[in-house]
Amino acid sequence: MFPYYWRLSGFYFLYFSLLGTLAPYWSLYLKSLGFSAAAIGLLMAVPQITKIGAPNLWGWLADCTGQRLRIIRFGNLAAAIAFVPVFWVDRVWSMALLLASFSFFWNAVLAQFEVVTLRALGDQAHRYSQVRLWGSLGFICAVLVVGWALDRLPISVLPWVMASLLWLLWLGTLLLPAGSTAPRQRGAGGIKALLARRDVQAFIAASFLMQASHGPYYTFYSIYLSDLGFSKFTVGLLWALGVIAEVGLFLVFHRLLRRFPLRSLLIASLLLAALRWAMIGLCGAHLGWLIAAQLLHAASYASFHSASIAWVQHTFGEHHAGQGQALYSSLGYGAGWAAGAGLSGLFWTSLGPICFLVAGVVALAAAGVAWRGMGGTLDTGR
Repeated sequence: MFPYYWRLSGFYFLYFSLLGTLAPYWSLYLKSLGFSAAAIGLLMAVPQITKIGAPNLWGWLADCTGQRLRIIRFGNLAAAIAFVPVFWVDRVWSMALLLASFSFFWNAVLAQFEVVTLRALGDQAHRYSQVRLWGSLGFICAVLVVGWALDRLPISVLPWVMASLLWLLWLGTLLLPAGSTAPRQRGAGGIKALLARRDVQAFIAASFLMQASHGPYYTFYSIYLSDLGFSKFTVGLLWALGVIAEVGLFLVFHRLLRRFPLRSLLIASLLLAALRWAMIGLCGAHLGWLIAAQLLHAASYASFHSASIAWVQHTFGEHHAGQGQALYSSLGYGAGWAAGAGLSGLFWTSLGPICFLVAGVVALAAAGVAWRGMGGTLDTGR
């Protein structure tokens, strides 16, 4: 294995174990507090709203100072401390404030860690997916173990699990390879020039729409299945199945990256995402169709994310790597996910599973944006 493989992989494992606890089950915890669907949608959007600005601030600071690892460690520690009051919070606005403060620091971490990983890999950067798959394994372990536990224990144990993972994640950062990179020089070129490019604008717009299409899934998928009569463990199994498919894709993606253009991989991922949302919206009561839809997570997340990381790396280069990953994280994941979660919260009561069909249309629109706007630019991952 390449240097630092297990340290880098261990960080991904813990980080996505936390996400595997938050994404499927936090909405159930909020529902147990008596919050309405609109309030749940708002609260699930809060971490993504902070993601709009926080990664860009931390990315700019990391690129200017070169102290990327210190920022990662500080962000994890501050997030763990900010989460402590969760055990006493039971009102909507106080919960929103807690989630905003916790996620402001937590969202400082991943985009900068992607840069650390790619630099540690060096000329083996195409093997990024083989490190990142450990995050998927962490997600799988979390959704299965937590889902099994929540069928036997009260939902109130969930904040304890999340708090424990946050502190373990901070301890994990202390094992990361030490060192810093040189601060960005003034002559290295401007981020504004990159943002003015049509292909960059199209990529950001497509990423925004892709993540917005995930809004009903990440916010109401568990509630939707629970209302249909599925147990929490079955819900966890379905979440885990999607991530197992994701792991399979990560294992072979470095080969796909050598064979197919990045633009083609991005567009194919978007089209398959549209199919996935349509299947969930139309056939949610049928376990077989839900299983098929979850297998498409390999496309809607794994291939899209891996191709996006490669595209950003090539396009933004060494001197703007931190800000490039931060823009993808904030405007794609942050703004897109926040918009999708917020809107699905507003309309879930009246539309229910129809929200998944709307999500399919949004993913199709993202494919159209990528096809029209990214043509003729960096068309290969080789």
